[in-house]
Amino acid sequence: MNRSEAILLGITAIWGFTFPAMKVSLDYLPPILFLAYRFGIASLLMLLIFRSKALRMETFKEGFILGLTLFFGHGFQIVGLKYTTASNSAFITSLYVVFTPFIAYFLLGDRLNLRDGASLGIALAGLYLISGASLNFNYGDLLTVLCALSFAFQIVLVQRFGEKDYLSLAFWQITWNFVFSLAFALLFEPFVVPTDPLPWTGVLYTSIFATVIAFTLQVKHQRNTKAHKAALIYSSEPIFGHIAAFLTLGEVLSPKGYLGALLIMAGIWNEVRSRE
Repeated sequence: MNRSEAILLGITAIWGFTFPAMKVSLDYLPPILFLAYRFGIASLLMLLIFRSKALRMETFKEGFILGLTLFFGHGFQIVGLKYTTASNSAFITSLYVVFTPFIAYFLLGDRLNLRDGASLGIALAGLYLISGASLNFNYGDLLTVLCALSFAFQIVLVQRFGEKDYLSLAFWQITWNFVFSLAFALLFEPFVVPTDPLPWTGVLYTSIFATVIAFTLQVKHQRNTKAHKAALIYSSEPIFGHIAAFLTLGEVLSPKGYLGALLIMAGIWNEVRSRE
């Protein structure tokens, strides 16, 4: 695993710990309004930290496209989270491991070799077991599958725009996500300003760590690996998500679920253990 792949694994851990934070915050906030707060604060922080570097217009259009994929991804994810568990949400979100290579093939022309297919097969088997070895999804699970598809497009498009300035690209995708989320929330959800500090803890954690830091590092370092390899690294997110859900919400897996977790990690290791 090279340095960039190790950093991608680190931000995957950050993303994994967002699931219980978002789950708790949804007791106080409508889902899309939560996203508007999260990405609005993140956009402001990036402006304060990077100033004019974040506002470069060369990535405005690409940021719009990425922001749209993020809006659908996070929107489907957080609405689905109202109807399923934090652990299930984390696991099903990782179906982008399956979707990414196919999208990368059509958008980037990437071809898969035998090792890639074996790694994806192992990860898919793990995802099947970890989600309860059932194809009977509830409403929340179905929305989370759509979330996974949206995130797969985001991963591949980050790869496609990899030569662009990473700071402004990260800023514009976050800002456009905020614009889409705010517009939707104002049109279709009640406007709420919580007085309890608990939901704000979730908003601030996801804004600072899971958005400003994680998305900036993703755009900077994902260019140093393949899209499908990045997706396999990101597939460890449910492992971190479950650890967070266990520590904060007391959620546990079945024996099949834990076997699935091991298979996901095996798929990742098989893919990244040798450089191309």
